[in-house]
Amino acid sequence: MDYRALQIMLNYIRKQVSGEFEIFTVWKAKILNNCKYIFKVDRIDGRIYELTYNGQKNEWYLDAYEKLENIVIEEEEDE
Repeated sequence: MDYRALQIMLNYIRKQVSGEFEIFTVWKAKILNNCKYIFKVDRIDGRIYELTYNGQKNEWYLDAYEKLENIVIEEEEDE
């Protein structure tokens, strides 16, 4: 399953990016027959990729997201 997920990501990224790149698995979960992966590529474009496997339908879904903001919210200290 992990090998197939990486193949899908490589094929997709090769169509989007020229040159060399690295793919990192940020998060992975498997529940029953379903899997979900979050991938990041070593580019500064801020994109993350969510790859989901639906075991009941034997289908893969790929979503690409672009980070718009990174906001820090500080917790208040108890007095």
